[in-house]
Amino acid sequence: MPDSVDNEASAAASDGGQPEHRRRRDRRRAEGDDAWTGTMPIITPNDSDAPAATPAPLQSRSWAEAAAAADASLEGEASAAVPPTAARAGRAAAANAPVSDFISSPGSFVKEQKPRPVGGFRGMLYKLTGGAWNLGPSAKQREEDELARRISRQLQGSYNTAVLSLKGGIGKTSTTVGVGLTLAEFRGDPPCAIDANPDSGDLVERALGEGIYQKATPRTITDLLKNVDNVDSLTALARYMHHAGRLHLIAGEQDPEVSDSLTAEEYLRIRQLISGYYSVALTDCGTGVTHNAMSGILQSADNLIIAAGYAVSGAKRARSTLQWLASHGYEELARNAIVVITDKDEVSSRVDKAAIEEHLSGICRQLIAVPHDRGVADGDLVTLDVLRPDTRRAYKEIAAAIVDGYV
Repeated sequence: MPDSVDNEASAAASDGGQPEHRRRRDRRRAEGDDAWTGTMPIITPNDSDAPAATPAPLQSRSWAEAAAAADASLEGEASAAVPPTAARAGRAAAANAPVSDFISSPGSFVKEQKPRPVGGFRGMLYKLTGGAWNLGPSAKQREEDELARRISRQLQGSYNTAVLSLKGGIGKTSTTVGVGLTLAEFRGDPPCAIDANPDSGDLVERALGEGIYQKATPRTITDLLKNVDNVDSLTALARYMHHAGRLHLIAGEQDPEVSDSLTAEEYLRIRQLISGYYSVALTDCGTGVTHNAMSGILQSADNLIIAAGYAVSGAKRARSTLQWLASHGYEELARNAIVVITDKDEVSSRVDKAAIEEHLSGICRQLIAVPHDRGVADGDLVTLDVLRPDTRRAYKEIAAAIVDGYV
């Protein structure tokens, strides 16, 4: 539509000082170009010459989605620059690489702490420096810790160790009590000790003390046998037991007229009952291997302790016991037996202890010597607190060897 005369006059007045600008404007009008209106002309680009379109900004509902989208974008750019073969090899290596994260391996984020030393110079230095200087445990402490670990291992099922000898008075009952108390100290579950001595055994007296036992309600293995069918819980069983700390005991029969009446079948009934509540049982068998209950004891035993002494007669009887077992169908028990030599009477220097140990060590799984200790030799109460460190160490070694035979 042509401009009016008034519009031209107004434009001429406003452009009077700019003749060149006016001429360019008039030329655009004459050519019909509408660029002066501020609207860009519409251009249809050629597909081959068009630059790559810029992707729209990524939008997501959370930072996790945004991070995942960004990672996908980066992977796409990286895969374009990497040959397909190399990309496949890289993905395979990444898939087979171990993944370390807090859920699967939380320990990888925590430095392993050095064990704390106990006693000696190392322990004193640790205390004085408030733990800043930790030299770690000594070799002796590491050995003690290893014994404790072996004793405290978890067991699947119930196991029984029989303690026997052919000669009395050589430390059989004291070994049963000392080892039982040691097992009770280190194991999470309490052990049980059974007095199956046909000769009025004193297992409970050695564990509790004569005075305390006399004041206790007399409960023996005979009483338990009379009511064994009615015992259906640990609470009911506890009525027939005595307790030396965490060591639970079944007393032997004290009446001489009935003490030798325990049969193999009766012992097996007791053993079956105990197996439902205790993972470790010790049986003090008394002297000899031919009394009535012995076949039941050996039939249910998982390993044996053969008590011996440094006297020549004690060593010979221990060897005879192992030979008897091997020749009567218990060869496996004899081969895996633990021979415990107790220096109960502190024999003179004339006795060659090394020769006796060598005489016995070759026919058993392990031989352990218990040094002379008044806490054992007096024949009275056996408590770990009053024993010498070497004696306690020997009982730990015996306890560890017993559990070794179970696993």
